[in-house]
Amino acid sequence: MYGSERRRHITEVLAASGRVTVADLASGLDVSAETIRRDLSLLETEGVLERTHGGAVPAVPGGRVERTLAARRAENVTAKSAIARAALALLPAPGGSVLLDAGSTTACLAEALAEPLGEGHGLSLITNSVPVADALHRAGATRLHLLGGAVRGLTGACVGAPVLRALDTIRVDVAFLGTNGLNVDRGLTTQDPDEAAVKTAMCGAARRVVVLADSSKFGHEFLVSFADLDRVDVLVTDHPPTGALAAALGDRGIEVVLP
Repeated sequence: MYGSERRRHITEVLAASGRVTVADLASGLDVSAETIRRDLSLLETEGVLERTHGGAVPAVPGGRVERTLAARRAENVTAKSAIARAALALLPAPGGSVLLDAGSTTACLAEALAEPLGEGHGLSLITNSVPVADALHRAGATRLHLLGGAVRGLTGACVGAPVLRALDTIRVDVAFLGTNGLNVDRGLTTQDPDEAAVKTAMCGAARRVVVLADSSKFGHEFLVSFADLDRVDVLVTDHPPTGALAAALGDRGIEVVLP
């Protein structure tokens, strides 16, 4: 097998499973581990993947430097809008309570909520996100609660002890959470420790945890893990997970909702 064919095979396996290992590739292709490492290095320079200990994952769109909410809102717009619309079916009955995390996809959900709010849905809506609270307020939410704390400039998320104390006192029907990475080994991950702490507390404050994540998040991991996959009840995404991730979700009984 030529090098180009070998690297094409690697990218196909990576796309299907979300992760590859040097050992598995070397065994499957009957080449040395060093040959595979050279292939992975070349594919990394081409922006196809990112090397990890013993293997590789798909390259992170936009890289690993944390970006502003506005920058992330401009990415995968169609997928995020579709995810938000699909998530509307998971709202609790009138009179129920909803917790919305900070993030670009939850911001899309806040905007999608305009119609049900206009119909007098009667939901109690709680968020730590200034942009999400603003969108819900403009949509006509009448039972809206903003969890106050220090506001992060990049994301507009309120973080810190006041937010964590408030979350410790409530129990909502559904929490809608975003994530930067969705990984079999480390679960849900994000870049900032303060936001991660709030996300963890949100999982603990909800009877049902719904993760909104487009498929570009699959297989990636970031600095801080804020929840194991076991904490997730539903994943709303734009494409069906495959490979190890699909198996992990199935083993845990996590419902996957597609637009």
